[in-house]
Amino acid sequence: MIDLSNCKPFAKGGNRNCFRHPDFPDRCVKVMLPGRLAELRARAPWYKSLVRDSHFDDNARELAGYQQKALRHAGPDSAVWQHLPRYYGIHETSLGPGSVSELFTDQQGTPAPTLENYLQDHGLDGRIEKALQQFSDWLRATGVLTKNLLPHNFVVIPKSGNLSLYLIDGLGSAAALPLSEHFEVSRQRYISRRIERMWKRIHWELSDRSIPWKIAEKL
Repeated sequence: MIDLSNCKPFAKGGNRNCFRHPDFPDRCVKVMLPGRLAELRARAPWYKSLVRDSHFDDNARELAGYQQKALRHAGPDSAVWQHLPRYYGIHETSLGPGSVSELFTDQQGTPAPTLENYLQDHGLDGRIEKALQQFSDWLRATGVLTKNLLPHNFVVIPKSGNLSLYLIDGLGSAAALPLSEHFEVSRQRYISRRIERMWKRIHWELSDRSIPWKIAEKL
């Protein structure tokens, strides 16, 4: 068991707290917020009342994302890890099940800044625009499926004078039918739509946000 009783989260998402692994400082442990599963189930539409808890559990969805076709048999030197943290599975912790993955840090050893932080500080400059294009090319080449690519789900890492992006959350398909998992044409169309939405979201983040995101996304 991973004892998190003396650990404070270094980040908090909508559904999970993120802790530094007490025994492996280069790993992150994500644990669902107390009572969050019950809250998500209570807020869900009536037709989802019979689905399993895993439907609302970000850890279970992350595990499923790492089990997708593009990652299922990836070796340690595979290109898929160029923009993804390595994954160590779900482990029991003192706070409940925890999803354990690679933790990216800056030169001072603190958790790396998110793309959202970078955009707030530097805007869409040439360095980050190049990093986003490299990520997009990687996504198309590897066929990795993601949900919506949101700036707070990336971290920014300096590498050899350039910047590199790592997607730390949001793996898996958001499609109702698994066509993109089995057919290459569907896969590439799906990935192109995610990339298009990624750029749309970035430009929205940098705007005055006078239009709510859910409306801007549909325009």
